[in-house]
Amino acid sequence: MDQPNHFRADRHPSESYEDILERDTRTIPDHLRQGPTRDLGDEGIPVTNYFDPAHFAKEVRHVWLKVWQWACREEDIPNPGDVFVYENVGKSLLVTRQEDGSIKAFWNSCLHRGRKLVDKSGHKVDFRCKYHGLAWKCSGAFKHNPIGWDFPQFNRMDVSLPEVKVETWGGFVFINFDPAARPLMDTLQPLADHFDRYDFANRYKAAHVSKVVPCNWKVMAEAFMESHHTIATHPQLAPFLGDVNSQYDALSDHVTRQFTATGVASPMLSDRNIDDMAILKAMEAAGGSHVSGGQASKEGGAAEKKPVNNARDTPDAPDTLEEGVSARMFACNITRQSLGIEDGWDYSDVSDAEIIDALLYNVFPHMSFWAGYAPNIVYRWRPNGLDPDTSIMDVIILKRVPKTGPRPKPVQEHRLTLEEDWSSSPMLGALGPVFEQDMENLPQVQEGLKTSGTGVVHFGLYSEMRIRLLHVLIGRMIAEGEARVG
Repeated sequence: MDQPNHFRADRHPSESYEDILERDTRTIPDHLRQGPTRDLGDEGIPVTNYFDPAHFAKEVRHVWLKVWQWACREEDIPNPGDVFVYENVGKSLLVTRQEDGSIKAFWNSCLHRGRKLVDKSGHKVDFRCKYHGLAWKCSGAFKHNPIGWDFPQFNRMDVSLPEVKVETWGGFVFINFDPAARPLMDTLQPLADHFDRYDFANRYKAAHVSKVVPCNWKVMAEAFMESHHTIATHPQLAPFLGDVNSQYDALSDHVTRQFTATGVASPMLSDRNIDDMAILKAMEAAGGSHVSGGQASKEGGAAEKKPVNNARDTPDAPDTLEEGVSARMFACNITRQSLGIEDGWDYSDVSDAEIIDALLYNVFPHMSFWAGYAPNIVYRWRPNGLDPDTSIMDVIILKRVPKTGPRPKPVQEHRLTLEEDWSSSPMLGALGPVFEQDMENLPQVQEGLKTSGTGVVHFGLYSEMRIRLLHVLIGRMIAEGEARVG
């Protein structure tokens, strides 16, 4: 792979995100500055990569069974015996809290006839098969076989539940099916260092919504890896979102990012007279969903059926702005105040960028973590079982644990049906309709790929660099995996 370079000339000619940072009213942390990019060429990608069963089988074998994946939050399994059932590409795992507070993950399969030991997440005193009654302790040790007299082979075998690798970061529990996998930090850095200041371990899950969507998992992921679709897909956001002048970086093979400024007008609207008051009015009309590919910060109760409103909500726009105060500055000041009132922390020295902007970090192949101090969005994309034409998207929103008082309890996942749209979830608030605009594209993309007259898709050199790198790494892992097996 080509070595990283530090700037591309083939970006939109408007002011850069770096230029916007220079106007920040607070000190900008170094990690927000322009990072390295990659020259990955401009060749087309075969459309069959999105739907061909043979290619999908290679992804399962050489990618999904080899990479680190976040399975749940630690707060989902707070007590010994708590278990979370994580499933992907036809595999099922039991992620469970141990008596000593550690976490283990076991294959969710009885060693007798293969029935799943646990059907859904919850609390268990043991893992007892509902078929014949064989049982294992939550530690994975074998506990009981009601017909043990007929299984002499168990006396000469290790019949503990097989484990997979588990590591944690930022309150998230990660699993890897590959027993030879390198440590999690080899994948997460430098994201982990950049996120030290945001302390994700001391955030709680205020919203969690998921849904099966009729498109390949890569089609889903790609919809949230660039910002320039805003002008066509989310036109209501363009008056206050710097979309085509977003910053894109490839920090490592596994960690990429995009930064999009809020409170500035899209350069695509340069032919319109959009002043600061017009920007604020547009933010107000959009319900505070300051979004780039689905970014919105949340404020409100954590109960599953209680709306989670936007913590970056802009109040009713004033009649005028004080001299020298831009729309961006006004929105940031209001957000600092509202966050401080809500959770008791002091945000007076936090940069504008970390208060209001869309700061997306992606971790290959299926995760996106949002940096900053306002409530953080986390995305997860994965195949829907072994179907290349459908995928599952999870959206969670993490809020900072209040400075005083007890830690709020996390919400439970709300799985939308195929008939339900994202707007129907009260947990998502103003974010729901924006997601629904994204979802209107995705089935059409999946169908359009299959009817392609050229057989390839093309990516922009800079703004879609992160998408191309996703395909490059998948192709590399498949090639290396096939070479190993001969």
